[in-house]
Amino acid sequence: MKIVVIGGGWSGCAAAVAAARQGADVTLLERTDMILGTGLVGGIFRNNGRFTAAEEAIALGGGEMFHAMDACTTHRDIEFPGHKHASLYNIATIEPAVQRVLAEAGVEVRYQTRIAEVEMDGSRLAAVRTKKNEGDMRFEADAFVETTGTAGVVNICNKYGNGCSMCILRCHTFGVRVGIAGRCGVAEINGHKLEQVGAMSGSCKLLKESLAPEIVEELNRKGVVIVPIPTYSDKGANKLEIKACQQYALPEYQENIVLLNTGHAKLMTPYFPQSDLRKVPGFENARFEDPYSGGVGNSIRFVAMAPRDDALKVDGVDNLFCGGEKAGLLVGHTEAVVTGTLAGHNAVRHVLDEPALVLPDSLAIGDAITHVREQMQTEKGLGLKFTFSGSVYFERMKQRGSYTTDVAEIRRRVAAAGLTDVFAKPVAAPRRRARESERPGMAAVVA
Repeated sequence: MKIVVIGGGWSGCAAAVAAARQGADVTLLERTDMILGTGLVGGIFRNNGRFTAAEEAIALGGGEMFHAMDACTTHRDIEFPGHKHASLYNIATIEPAVQRVLAEAGVEVRYQTRIAEVEMDGSRLAAVRTKKNEGDMRFEADAFVETTGTAGVVNICNKYGNGCSMCILRCHTFGVRVGIAGRCGVAEINGHKLEQVGAMSGSCKLLKESLAPEIVEELNRKGVVIVPIPTYSDKGANKLEIKACQQYALPEYQENIVLLNTGHAKLMTPYFPQSDLRKVPGFENARFEDPYSGGVGNSIRFVAMAPRDDALKVDGVDNLFCGGEKAGLLVGHTEAVVTGTLAGHNAVRHVLDEPALVLPDSLAIGDAITHVREQMQTEKGLGLKFTFSGSVYFERMKQRGSYTTDVAEIRRRVAAAGLTDVFAKPVAAPRRRARESERPGMAAVVA
């Protein structure tokens, strides 16, 4: 089995490992020179309903990415406005840790490989290619997983945001993101926020050394610092409304500077004019770390999502699956990991001609995948964003009784669905071995 995963963010890494665990020959193609994408500047997990989703994934046998996050965690069980029992991983150590997970799984990672062209065989994706001036490389596979994300390219950030923020995506250096589903002829979907296309991404990172020593000390010790914004500073009531992460559109984030310690000082606002930031006591010398233009704007996301089913197969292409933001209006690392894991697993099922796995709505992950697909078919839903950690979907979790931090209860739910370790167990192993044993020279491979 040959599986190609396009996009090396959290979702792509999870998809690659899930497919490799089923015995597939997996190649992960990454546009830049590092994996994890926005995971290189994120760092928040296990907050609110993300705890439930992470433990579901672990019970399902797909916990590799969460184990890597746990191993790189600097703060556990912290609280900040609207969020409980959060963990923060160190953005400086997480990428090498995930590289090791991929290597142990036998995944081949190809860096600086920007896929821009596709070859179709009817409704089947036969191969993907880079442009000739970018190496003219060609990759065939039995199935593909697209996890290219939904970030706007530079002109989108200029048109709908405040301009290019020079963020971790580094489009100017490594080329713009390309939607593979769109290249296959699929009509991709744009979300919106109020009157703008897409939504403005997460937060800005401040260089710790540019902050007052007492702020840095508290941040390193507690993992979170909350500093009131004086009345003469811009509290940015409107900017929170355009943010992709609506779980942070709370008054506390308008009235205070909220910092989280993820290696940098993570400033929980889509942007903050540097001249205003430096008026706040303790921030007189503040400097943005990433995005470097964080005082002006941030990246536009949730454009060019793929229509898909609940097995995360892209509509209209027989052998293309999707995960992460490409799979819909799901915000966050946890959300990317769980969808990527399912997409990679189902890519293998497709190659083996086995029924696709659709997670039941008795699990938060299964319900979220189905619910988001349904919401994306409505104009109102396209204006919303969904996450296990807050806003409309976390409220749904609480109403349905799926939110819990009781690990034993989460494992019981997974067991009741008959899905314990489903991602770790071989797919249709007896039948596959029977077929392979009929082919000459395969006995040693099967063994």
